Amino acid sequence: MNAHRPFTLRPNQPRLTMSEIALWIAGGLPLVVLALLLVSLLSISQARASDIACHGENLLVEMEKDRPDELASIRAEAAKVPNGQGIFWKVEKEGLKPSHLLGTMHVTDPRVLTMPKGAREAAAGADVVVIESDEILDEQKAAASLLMHPELTMFTDGKSVKDHLGAADLEKLASGLKQRGLALGAVAKMKPWILASFVALPACEMSRKAAGASFLDKQIAEDAVNAGKPVAGLESLVEQLEAMADLPVDFHFKALIETIALGDKMEDVIETMTELYLAGEIGMTMPMLKAVAPTEAGEDESAYAAFETRIVRDRNLVMAEGSKKHLEKGNAFIAVGALHLPGEEGLVELLRKQGYTVTRVDG
Repeated sequence: MNAHRPFTLRPNQPRLTMSEIALWIAGGLPLVVLALLLVSLLSISQARASDIACHGENLLVEMEKDRPDELASIRAEAAKVPNGQGIFWKVEKEGLKPSHLLGTMHVTDPRVLTMPKGAREAAAGADVVVIESDEILDEQKAAASLLMHPELTMFTDGKSVKDHLGAADLEKLASGLKQRGLALGAVAKMKPWILASFVALPACEMSRKAAGASFLDKQIAEDAVNAGKPVAGLESLVEQLEAMADLPVDFHFKALIETIALGDKMEDVIETMTELYLAGEIGMTMPMLKAVAPTEAGEDESAYAAFETRIVRDRNLVMAEGSKKHLEKGNAFIAVGALHLPGEEGLVELLRKQGYTVTRVDG
């Protein structure tokens, strides 16, 4: 068992950088695609995906035993999130065949790939499968598309990470990359969100991807293609990266360094997020991250608001608008990152505003 230091919960203090990492992994941005762009640089054994296991622990189990008041605070905060429970939803309107909405997690974990009860059947019976970006079906084409926009993946102004980080943080970054088989000098020109793809995902997850395992969204799309079913996307990968590029680069570096600071605990954080996802407790994800992330004074709440607007709310609107033409025909299966579903401006509420009845499907 890993040794854990005590975590301190500050309910009113937004953990903006950990929120960014959470969205990347739990379903907001194509961290997995970014990782695949550079996976050839890693020293990863091409073992069978099924033989590669992760070893993270659910941090809430320890918290329930040693700090029950903190866990109670997390649950109380989560209870205030509209539609914070459930990852599988039925979308209905009179005169149309029901459609379905699934919140995904961008990982290859076999537990996640199993999908909630009824979801696989709904996808198999749908007339169209809709995912965040259908470009993930062709990794080489996806990589080529991103590389046509070098400003989204590389510093093109002559600068490098060394111009954005102090000596101490550079040392942390170099150490974190070394553990994943990369030398800082070889990737110093890469944007922080590319580097984050190596330090945020556990080695076991990277190994499974290198061995050919598909993450949930891609598996859903591949199953549809194999069944001769059309697959549609709501965003392009370039649009997703542009959303990140719209935020200050120092903001992303802060997220990167904070993630490195978690060290081995990052695997525990992801395991905790995974178990919350499997339990359908999506509303607990952000409160949990506030509790386990390293605590700093003086967080910039305006930066958090900008992040939440650009990465979450703006993209929720894009997804809701893009889903319209599919939902209007009925019998669509839509799969997007789970963290886009809850909240007053989440996809569930936005679809209700379009006149649909959206109800949770209990699995």
